[in-house]
Amino acid sequence: MEIKARGLTFDVYEGGPADGDPVLLLHGFPQDHREFDLIRPRLHAAGLRTYALDQRGYSPGARPTEVSDYRAAEPAADAIAVLDALGLESAHVIGHDWGAQVGWMLAAQHPERVRTLTAISVPHPRALRLAMRVRPTQRARFAYFALFRSPVAERFLLAGNALALRTMLRPIGGRAALYADAMRDDPARLTGGLNWYRGLSGEQLAPVAVITVPTTYIWPDHDGVVARTAALRTRDWVEADYQLVVLRDVSHWAPEQAPTAVADAALARITGA
Repeated sequence: MEIKARGLTFDVYEGGPADGDPVLLLHGFPQDHREFDLIRPRLHAAGLRTYALDQRGYSPGARPTEVSDYRAAEPAADAIAVLDALGLESAHVIGHDWGAQVGWMLAAQHPERVRTLTAISVPHPRALRLAMRVRPTQRARFAYFALFRSPVAERFLLAGNALALRTMLRPIGGRAALYADAMRDDPARLTGGLNWYRGLSGEQLAPVAVITVPTTYIWPDHDGVVARTAALRTRDWVEADYQLVVLRDVSHWAPEQAPTAVADAALARITGA
């Protein structure tokens, strides 16, 4: 269905029992709502109602052209507006990658709207900032940001039938083609996704403070983006029931590489809150 919010039109994919507790699913780059396809049936079977949002830059009706429109606060405001449009006072939030960052911001700044948070791969922003400051290895893992923010990013990622995107997503096998083909066939989608990188600055995440809602952070230990320090120090920023779930031998793309483990962790958080 289409949801109009903040002057934009978002594609939202709903499923599960109509009277189930609501779960907002927030995807990352370069994926879209489909990255939760392998998890949603488990959530529905548990009686939950899911709303998987194609976020700013991905929904065709929600692609502002200015990089400043992709500052970190904007997708968080979108999520709140979508909840309002759906008539939901609050929801459980599950986010991966950039969607996890949005989840952290929602839980920090709008805790009354977040029943529980399950953040996948990306840790609390303050823990990540600490790791970037004290661990050269963590800084090295973010070297790709410079490429993604550059004017040649689109050309590089789409070259050779989007070979770079397919290579990046290799751990999820054939599902990589879903996203590589979508970006190849609709380059504006790729630009929208890259604008999240271009619009980000560290100062935008500094206000993300202590989390006071029940939280699970899922860290795949073979994540090429987030190293151990940031994962472990996330605990410092949650003053509520908290669990760190470490997925062994799993890459950054956990929702599709290890959907059962991710669903189990999310359900434990939601049903145990």
